[in-house]
Amino acid sequence: MTALLERLRELGYGERTNMLFTYRSAEGHPERLPALAAELLADKPDVLVAGFGTLTARTAQAATSTVPVIFTTVGDPLGAGIVTSLARPGGNITGLTDQARDVQGKRLQLLLELIPGKREVAVLLNPDTPFSRLVLEEAQAAADQRRIHLQVLEARTTQAVTDRIDEAAKAAAAGLLVFEDPLIYSIRKEIAEHSTRLRLPAIFVYKDSAEAGGLLAYGPDRRHIYRRAAEYVDKILKGAKPADLPVEQPTKFDLVVNLKTAKALGIDVPPSLLTLADELIE
Repeated sequence: MTALLERLRELGYGERTNMLFTYRSAEGHPERLPALAAELLADKPDVLVAGFGTLTARTAQAATSTVPVIFTTVGDPLGAGIVTSLARPGGNITGLTDQARDVQGKRLQLLLELIPGKREVAVLLNPDTPFSRLVLEEAQAAADQRRIHLQVLEARTTQAVTDRIDEAAKAAAAGLLVFEDPLIYSIRKEIAEHSTRLRLPAIFVYKDSAEAGGLLAYGPDRRHIYRRAAEYVDKILKGAKPADLPVEQPTKFDLVVNLKTAKALGIDVPPSLLTLADELIE
């Protein structure tokens, strides 16, 4: 949200002048979302910004049919039934997608470059997140093409996350694909540290997961997404209708390689991957 507020200030909004900004976080507990949405709507906001994840956007959509809603990082808003069209969303909701569903094959390919010859890869996901099923379908299709077996690890709680990673290591998984939702993202550091202790190379979505110790991250720049969300808020406050604002998709994905984690895992990162990387953490 820091990036969103930063951009709003650049656009002429200030919390001490012409804007009241109220923030609520479910802190990794999605069951809290409906109550938090109700709290925010009680203040009769002009715009409701739905933060990270598909569940947040769906909760906001269910909570109001009149207040404009801007979502920030929904992986597949069309497939999740949040909008009727990317070009013309319809209703009172629009925003930005991180297009995560379209890049699972690339993430698997990047991970396999660090574990050549291996055929067993685990996938960590929260089955209660609507987007998980969609990205799993794409990852499975990519794995089938490469004759890779995917071991699906479902976790609905923080404790279950570490338990499932333990199971993957015992089942001789050679690598780990992490599908980040609010629950999993909230404990990214713990996941990175635990998978490294178990010598399980892991690829995440977001840059800050690699900064927290993850081996690889491949995904969009979330800071840029939130700055763009601020521009959507500005358009709404100036009279635009959500139904007329197309859902925006990212055009650039960043690859981050944590060389310290690679060293801890005993992995020599291929020169080809180092060349592709947008950032190296040393």
